[in-house]
Amino acid sequence: MPNQIDVTNRGLSSKRRGASGMADVISALQRHSGKFATQEQRVADYVQAHLEDISDMTIADLARLCEVSKPTVVRFCRTIGCEGYREFKLRLAQNLAVSMQYISAGSVSAPVAGDTAIDQVFGAIQENALALRQQLDQQSFSAAKSALLRTRHLLFAGIGGGSSTVSQEGANRFFRLGIPTFATSDSYILQMRAATLKPGDVLFLISASGEADAVIGAAEIANGYGATTVCVTAPGTRLATTATIPLLVDLREDQNIHKPTTSRYIHLMIVDALALAVAQTLSDETTENLRRIRASLTAYHGRTGPQPLGD
Repeated sequence: MPNQIDVTNRGLSSKRRGASGMADVISALQRHSGKFATQEQRVADYVQAHLEDISDMTIADLARLCEVSKPTVVRFCRTIGCEGYREFKLRLAQNLAVSMQYISAGSVSAPVAGDTAIDQVFGAIQENALALRQQLDQQSFSAAKSALLRTRHLLFAGIGGGSSTVSQEGANRFFRLGIPTFATSDSYILQMRAATLKPGDVLFLISASGEADAVIGAAEIANGYGATTVCVTAPGTRLATTATIPLLVDLREDQNIHKPTTSRYIHLMIVDALALAVAQTLSDETTENLRRIRASLTAYHGRTGPQPLGD
């Protein structure tokens, strides 16, 4: 749960999101286009044509360049849901930090002649899989394997689309091996479950950015109670320095905004490799668990033909 400092640092609270109800002022500009009062429209037109320049301008600068008064600039800001020019500049700067790759025409890459969508996705996965082979530290991998072999309780967690998917699949892999395993992508549940962990338990965190506050907070809580924290993330991140056993890989994300992120495949490879290593080490126990699982499913759906043993 974001604390008051977090909200202040973001410069916005839900109450201050104004009449537009939007933190995205770029969308608010587009939505109000042609509906502003005449003088405000002059400000809107100038802002849309000079999005990256506004952060360096005072309200007097913008008013002069638009040939309007400073009160007109303030009214423009309020029309799109900001309390004033200062909040408008802050919101715009935040939006631009993540939005320029979507606004710029150059961010939409044309496919190479002859490449299918499968070729494009496969090529990105192959490139990052090679990076994984070259970068993953075997000592850290072995330490993670040892922690998983000893654990009494395993909690996987990831916040966000790709990370939450990998964490859920991690739990799906490891419960089959006889390890009590749970997964969550809920930040509240994550904090509470982290607080119940003890020495001998493992918190396994997935984070592409390594900067999610909920994930780092959970690692700190689990560390404080003596649990082992394992993470899959990028080097040089806060999570990498917080976790007991960091599994680090620096992945290049494709600049094509339409191409799904490949990091989730690479993170899943690490989880799968650990599951395989643990299963092979505990071969007798895991083989019996997998046999029981298959027997229960056969009784459930009646199919006896070959299926992947891990599933």
